Amino acid sequence: MKLEIDVPESAFSALRQAPGELAASMRLMAAIKWYETGMLSQERAAELAGQSRQEFLLSMSRVGVSPFQGVEDDLAAFAE
Repeated sequence: MKLEIDVPESAFSALRQAPGELAASMRLMAAIKWYETGMLSQERAAELAGQSRQEFLLSMSRVGVSPFQGVEDDLAAFAE
């Protein structure tokens, strides 16, 4: 399925990305955020990002997102 969105010209220069690069970057960042919030499984998020699960894990690491959903909350609850 194809989705069209309007993006201001300034976004391309601010992010220093061509349209194709920006589209891929937006897919990746959306996938990471939706995985982080529990809306998507790791498998589905990687699929949305157009990456293998291994590549997706590395991408999450590059932007500082943990691949372990809810682990911090579980550990905090356990420590109480």
